[in-house]
Amino acid sequence: MGRRIHFVVDPQGWCCMGLIIFVWLYNTIFIPKVILFPHYEEGHISVVAILCYYFCSFFCIASLLRASVADPGKLPENPKIPITEREYWELCNKCNMMRPKRSHHCSRCGHCVRRMDHHCPWINNCVGEDNHWLFLQLCFYTQILSSYTLILDFCHYYYFLPLKKENWDVFVFRHELALLRVSAFMGLIILGGISGLFYTQLMGIFTDTTSIEKMSNCCEDTLRPRKPWQQTFSEVFGTRWKILWFIPFRQRQPLRIPYHFANHI
Repeated sequence: MGRRIHFVVDPQGWCCMGLIIFVWLYNTIFIPKVILFPHYEEGHISVVAILCYYFCSFFCIASLLRASVADPGKLPENPKIPITEREYWELCNKCNMMRPKRSHHCSRCGHCVRRMDHHCPWINNCVGEDNHWLFLQLCFYTQILSSYTLILDFCHYYYFLPLKKENWDVFVFRHELALLRVSAFMGLIILGGISGLFYTQLMGIFTDTTSIEKMSNCCEDTLRPRKPWQQTFSEVFGTRWKILWFIPFRQRQPLRIPYHFANHI
């Protein structure tokens, strides 16, 4: 994967991504201010709970920003096709360019993307071969952050001891109930949506099938050899070191696998 920044000019995508950033910013500001810091000052929780929350929040926004600007696998205008791989390329009937099999033309972005899974308006970018791993990290850390937020909302009212020192002149304490209800509502909506999306993404990797291929029914199990799940995940994340699958601060390096096996449909 190269270091090129991929920026899509799409107002709808900007609005969707702006909404996601607003939800992240809302919870990152108000949850520590209303729950974590006050209970830490009174000794109800340890500093580890605060650090874990900011850790999840930081990894969540890092995955979002990287997935939104990373090149998903855009094909160049004049790709160089090795002689030994020409039979695995085909002509796109929309942009009249040669592309590897399992590529797809994104009408919103206006170009073909290698092993494109789908175009996601929430990151304002396509999800393809080179940024699919970042999209999976985004779904994973969003689930953790949403679950952590819901747990804190619940514990604040039903488990933690009541706060003794509250400054009712401060905005967040005057409107504490409303702020936490909004946080819980957003957490439930996002957790439900992301959990379903994350499940479909995992199933797609297990079966080595993209979302577009599932919708077009062009991939029958009888036409493809079954790969071990470790190999399919390693191909997506660009490394066989499983600990690196959870780190967004790195560059993906495609695994050296036979081209005919990677594009066998």
